[in-house]
Amino acid sequence: MKNIKERGNQTGVTEFIFLGFSNHPELQGLFFLIFLVVYLVALLGNLLILTAIRINPVLHTPMYYFLSNLSFLDICYTSTTVPIMLVNFFREKKTITYAGCLSQVFFLVTFAGSECVLLAAMAYDRFIAICHPLRYPVLMSNRVCAYLAAGSWMCGLVNSLTHTGLTATLTLCGPNQISHFLCDIPLLLKLSCSDTSVNAVAVYVSSAIFGMSTCLFTAVSYMLIISAILKIQSAQGRKKAFSTCASHLTVVLIYYGTINFNYDQPSSGYSLDMVILASVLFCIITPMLNPIIYSLRNKEVKGALRKLCEGYILSGDSSVQIHS
Repeated sequence: MKNIKERGNQTGVTEFIFLGFSNHPELQGLFFLIFLVVYLVALLGNLLILTAIRINPVLHTPMYYFLSNLSFLDICYTSTTVPIMLVNFFREKKTITYAGCLSQVFFLVTFAGSECVLLAAMAYDRFIAICHPLRYPVLMSNRVCAYLAAGSWMCGLVNSLTHTGLTATLTLCGPNQISHFLCDIPLLLKLSCSDTSVNAVAVYVSSAIFGMSTCLFTAVSYMLIISAILKIQSAQGRKKAFSTCASHLTVVLIYYGTINFNYDQPSSGYSLDMVILASVLFCIITPMLNPIIYSLRNKEVKGALRKLCEGYILSGDSSVQIHS
């Protein structure tokens, strides 16, 4: 077979076949349409958030600076998996090269790790804003925000380089079939015929650092935030304080809920459809929901998006009048 080649005395895989959605060949066209729409909505929503924050001076604050990073992350994350998945819907043999698979692992792990750290940084921002409002300008200065955002990207990058490097050392003897629509570390470990103990330890350490610790930090931050909000005497003051962090809390709950559903599954007992559903929720649906949540639950973002849309409409009307 052309997708297998000799590496010394070992047989190595040079391409992989995705089996995701193979249980429903008659629905390939419908799946393509659904995921194309979801992908376009995710791209448009996050691009609108980025544009609104950039052009509106009211949104030039630490909270929206982090939100713009989150929107950019979501665009990158969905673009790592969805385009090749859409192309594969039209292929009888849904393949990806070995190099392409490693590249996908690298970007997926980078963006996922960065998002975990970024969400924790956003929780810290809300904690300072509500629990220490007088010190907020100092504790969340432009330099601190830049360091936190750059740190989240750097953490994701270092984590991804480690995992991708370890994965590249594995000897994959086949079969070259991946029961999914994307490449991920646990899936490649199952295909390895070499020792994966170091890789497994790295996965557990990474899960503890980027999963459990950031989740715990965020949870503690919100417990302190809620405690501070409950101490506010006026009902309107409590409502205003909670409204500033409601969108982020919703995004955090959805993100960690879907990531746990995706990765904390037993090794057996789940059908391929359930595994695919879990990954679709985490990799595709969540990035689409984030801009919607911030648009619906945040008055400042909603107002900025409204002004942005009105500006485009007015400019369009002006150009029509000029041409006429």
